Amino acid sequence: MSAADAEVAVLVVGGGPVGLTARALLARWGVPVLLVEKHGELSPFPRSRLVNVRSMEIFRGLGVAPAITARAFPPEYGRVRFRDALHGRDFATEAMIGVRAPVPESPTLGVVTSQDRLEPTLLGAADAPVRFGVELVDLAEEAESVVAVLLDRRRGTRTRVRARHVLAADGANSFVRQRLAIGTTGPGAVGRLTTVVFDADLGHWRARQPAGVYFTTRGSFLPLYPEGGWAWIAPTPEDTAGADWPALVSHALGADAGVRAEVLRVEHWVVNAFVAERLRAGRVLLAGDAAHAIPPAGGLGMNAGVADVHNLCWKLAGVLRGWAGPGLLDTYGTERLPVAHRSLRQAVTHTRLMFQVLSRRREQLLARAAAPAGVGLPWSERYFAQLGLVLGVAYGSDAASDGGVDYVPTAEPGHRMPHFWLAPGRSTLDAFGEWFTLLTPDPPGWEQQAAAAWPLRVEPLSDEHAGLCGLGGRGGLLIRPDGHVGARWDHRPPNGSALRDALAALTGSDR
Repeated sequence: MSAADAEVAVLVVGGGPVGLTARALLARWGVPVLLVEKHGELSPFPRSRLVNVRSMEIFRGLGVAPAITARAFPPEYGRVRFRDALHGRDFATEAMIGVRAPVPESPTLGVVTSQDRLEPTLLGAADAPVRFGVELVDLAEEAESVVAVLLDRRRGTRTRVRARHVLAADGANSFVRQRLAIGTTGPGAVGRLTTVVFDADLGHWRARQPAGVYFTTRGSFLPLYPEGGWAWIAPTPEDTAGADWPALVSHALGADAGVRAEVLRVEHWVVNAFVAERLRAGRVLLAGDAAHAIPPAGGLGMNAGVADVHNLCWKLAGVLRGWAGPGLLDTYGTERLPVAHRSLRQAVTHTRLMFQVLSRRREQLLARAAAPAGVGLPWSERYFAQLGLVLGVAYGSDAASDGGVDYVPTAEPGHRMPHFWLAPGRSTLDAFGEWFTLLTPDPPGWEQQAAAAWPLRVEPLSDEHAGLCGLGGRGGLLIRPDGHVGARWDHRPPNGSALRDALAALTGSDR
């Protein structure tokens, strides 16, 4: 075994929302974790906008959902608007389901916020070491560890860190994925866009008709923060060095707008669309954009990454603590890769539909047709109807075709346990955490089966709640730490070892 300067259980590479969420989840399990980020600070750019209802459920479990909501836009901004120009009238509009208004299927409400507002909250969600300005430049797997070579960009020094596992959340251009020669499937780079962050006196427009995104025939406009600030997103011009960004933004706003834009930052970026061929190579696992680059239309990418690490981190904790077998980590790829492919397909569909409605409007304008009352949305109000993909994700052999736009709550194995209120302010989802949960109307009948080999809590259900789940008076539901149903017994367990057998099967353990 080669020498190393430091050792840690899990090395997280990448300090975006996915890496920060992984760090917080692992810390909650008591797993020693180090996060490294090659940039010198958190991203100053707004980037991702939508934190969907499932991500907010995960953040609720981490205790940071209220702080995220407090810094986000109010719910009325959970809408997209289509306009000829920012100061014009809507020719189409659509609400974001689970953001604009609560849905009965969840205890949380998604939010519209900028990534640079989200990341500081996630950074504060755990007291685990973070090293900014430190880049992973090499890694090599040994018998029971991975040795990573880290370059401190400011000091120019290199250190070697030995980790039991590496979680790579280092973006679409992931060094780790390329270093491991993991290929990708999908179209790849599908476009180049530029984000221009600017200040302008536009508050009166958004106050009258708030939205998270205004799609116009001259690019997209995004309000950045409740107190002000804007971003304009448009195709990257050929000559970026010679571009007059204030003039371009003013032109996009419209000559009749009479508004002066003060440009603050400009970022060029590539719209990628792919899924990694595999999510695991030995002791290294990919998550977020490193695992799947999802176009931004519909707000699926970052949220899929948050769900990735929610699926993965309890498994890492189990393997590291000894109550799970190493093969449990193989289920990460088998469970999350199908979700990544579905998310990519839906995002590509969203992108095409968005361009269809804008193209249709441009054709009308070019033909100088009389302005219609509205342009019919080609997706028939389905653009943000994503609860099936967001809350309906199911794991297991019967789940491959799940994840459409419709969501029907069910407590069948593989599915996310449905939300209902156990008590005022306490959801079924609040019963889950750093443990397995056994939901049953007959706790004494099950507690004698509980085994100390696994972290387990028994949660009583009222007869009414048991009925909602289709359980008899002695039935039970075994819930994984990520909130998915692992096993169910509609009535009584078939034998005295049923619970232990189910836990062993779920964790790949021979205990």
